Amino acid sequence: MLTPAILIIHVGVSLTLIVLILLHAGRGGGLSDMFGGGSLGGSMAGSTVVERNLDRITVITALVFTFTTILLGLRVG
Repeated sequence: MLTPAILIIHVGVSLTLIVLILLHAGRGGGLSDMFGGGSLGGSMAGSTVVERNLDRITVITALVFTFTTILLGLRVG
């Protein structure tokens, strides 16, 4: 009875995690370059508040993904 709810949450978290990972910076730019932050010099270059928040949200989403994966594994197995 609880398994379909966990499965729906798991699928939603999975899709969210994919989008969040794709938003992260590669070797060069990333999210800051997409909004024009890469052309600025000085203190604006590097890790911006948006990128730090993106990192935090991604880690939290990954933890929820891990938790739902374990729950589904225990329910099915």
